[in-house]
Amino acid sequence: MKPKPFLKWAGGKRWFVANYKNIIPQFNGKYVEPFLGSGVVFFHLTPRKGIIADINEELITTYQAIKDSHVRVTNELNNLKELGADYYDVREWSPEDRIQTAARFIYLNRTCWNGLYRVNKQGQFNVPRGTKKIENYPEDDFSVISNSLQKIHIRKSDFKRTIGYAREGDLVFTDPPYTVRHNNNGFIKYNENIFSWENQKELSYSLIKAAERGCKIICTNANHSSIKALYPKELFSIKEVSRFSSISSKTSSRNVYKEIIIQSI
Repeated sequence: MKPKPFLKWAGGKRWFVANYKNIIPQFNGKYVEPFLGSGVVFFHLTPRKGIIADINEELITTYQAIKDSHVRVTNELNNLKELGADYYDVREWSPEDRIQTAARFIYLNRTCWNGLYRVNKQGQFNVPRGTKKIENYPEDDFSVISNSLQKIHIRKSDFKRTIGYAREGDLVFTDPPYTVRHNNNGFIKYNENIFSWENQKELSYSLIKAAERGCKIICTNANHSSIKALYPKELFSIKEVSRFSSISSKTSSRNVYKEIIIQSI
């Protein structure tokens, strides 16, 4: 069985896999992804070796727990369901170990508003309850996911360090928080921090160096001239693509947006 993403994530790449998977090049090295989120591209490729990372500690803890102890995570989720746990009680819960952390994270992801991950200045998850009740996945689903992670290194790490591990023949897929939100000038918060313009420049520098080492690069990003200018034409090609955004709470605000796919040549 092919594993499926078990999380819903704002800015997830289901649209990319559905419409542009032919863009993904063949590679004979490892898979490297520094902004993991729901891991849509990772699960689509199911690489034999790789490094997946994120700075979101609870997210990484959840992946590690499923990799090592998927049955215990399933049992903890079942306990929450059988006890009829209240969303806001779970949101205020302070887990004692990584199994509880993973169960809480999955529970909140499946039942909060639109699968959004957001924390306040104190680092506390503060997304309101959505319309769905808890949605468990059967144990065999987590078993397949666990199997796909066995030879994968899962790390809490920033993007610069993660991309630094990539070598010739590796595929680096990056889907950073968008500094420029599509064609507007807003910013998107990523955990407690803002992924700043300086971060965008650091990301482009890291990807340029990786491309020069012989890595294959795919980067999705905002469709903005300032982003395009960061990637030299002798190393990268840029393709404009469209996607539908459903993250807004207002139907009238949900629309088709232009993004770009940056590829190493």
